Amino acid sequence: MIKKPFIDPAPLRTIAAQFPTPFHLYDEKGIRETARALHKAFAWNRGFREFFAVKANPNPAILRILREEGCGADCSSLTELMLAERVGFSGRDIMFSSNATPAEEFRLARRLGATINLDDFTHIDYLERHAGLPDTLCCRFNPGGTFRLGNDIMDQPGEAKYGFTRAQLAAGFIILRQKGVRTFGLHAFLASNTSGNAYYPALAGILFQTAVDLKRETGIAVSSINLSGGIGIPYHPDQDPCDITVIGEGVRAAYEAILEPEGMGDVAIHTELGRYLLGPHGCLVATAIHEKHTYKEYIGLDACAANLMRPAMYGSYHHITVSGKDDLPCDHRYDVTGSLCENNDKFAIDRLLPPIEPGDLLVIHDTGAHGYSMGYNYNGKLRSAEVLLRADGSVEQIRRAETPRDYFATLDLTGLFDDLG
Repeated sequence: MIKKPFIDPAPLRTIAAQFPTPFHLYDEKGIRETARALHKAFAWNRGFREFFAVKANPNPAILRILREEGCGADCSSLTELMLAERVGFSGRDIMFSSNATPAEEFRLARRLGATINLDDFTHIDYLERHAGLPDTLCCRFNPGGTFRLGNDIMDQPGEAKYGFTRAQLAAGFIILRQKGVRTFGLHAFLASNTSGNAYYPALAGILFQTAVDLKRETGIAVSSINLSGGIGIPYHPDQDPCDITVIGEGVRAAYEAILEPEGMGDVAIHTELGRYLLGPHGCLVATAIHEKHTYKEYIGLDACAANLMRPAMYGSYHHITVSGKDDLPCDHRYDVTGSLCENNDKFAIDRLLPPIEPGDLLVIHDTGAHGYSMGYNYNGKLRSAEVLLRADGSVEQIRRAETPRDYFATLDLTGLFDDLG
């Protein structure tokens, strides 16, 4: 099957002439359409709120688009909190979900009025001691064991470092109420990048029943339930996308079956769908600069794993389009590589593609989430620019490429690099 980029070859060539490759390119129109579809799918819940996972794409231009579409911000670090504040998120617009959290991060979250999502039972005392307990708190639940959908094992929550055990959750709610907390939320994340439409309704069922049981045990009724992330995207061309309308209705059915009979029909549903909202609406654009003919056929790009870590780190599949050669047969087998001194610096292995020549533009799909944001400077590589394709067809650079001066900026090398400009 064919997976087409969101931009045609001619305009892409024009953009690449203005902004040298490599760069990440984002599609404003697609981002807005996906955000609106999500909100429509959960419009049945009056308190619904999407808290976009800032870690997926921490660019102010992207965050402003999502804020305009009614999203909040899910932050997990000091700098993400700072970024959210400066973009215009405040108070309950911000969900702060972190782990092994330094005191200064809790203090900033408290100052901003963010909803803090506690990751651990011991953090109750730590938060109280270093920042004080707010009136509203959310707690992250880890049910342990193995999470299954039917006969399929989805993940191993018991091996994850996140969240309260079930016993800790009940004890934590009671302690927090004794200490003055009045409004409670419940959160869980049990699987990543799921395909199909069953994950969210299954997770909702677990959390809804947990909320009912906690109310019976402690007398505390939660006001919000956060389904976090986990809805995947079709990285492979033969995958079907998740249907957010079907997912929303599946969550609604669980809500009506479990919560409403218990008098809990006012619970707000929250989500944190970074990958779902941004992943398909970004791509890494790179130029083929070398070809190598040894035991295999290699194409070397001007991008590397420092620009997109997922294939090297996880062995993840990202589809590749050779721009302008969509109609040619994919009858050449290549390893598509970067230039790091690491053999895992490969965007594709044994990938069938059209014939590639130096100078060709390659579009590496689905990098809108966890693409640029996972970049790094190993081998002294510099991170690329980010470019936004506006809904009106105009183009804007929303992050410049790093320079050697940026790379050396934190070193005390007075006078050694003055000639860098």
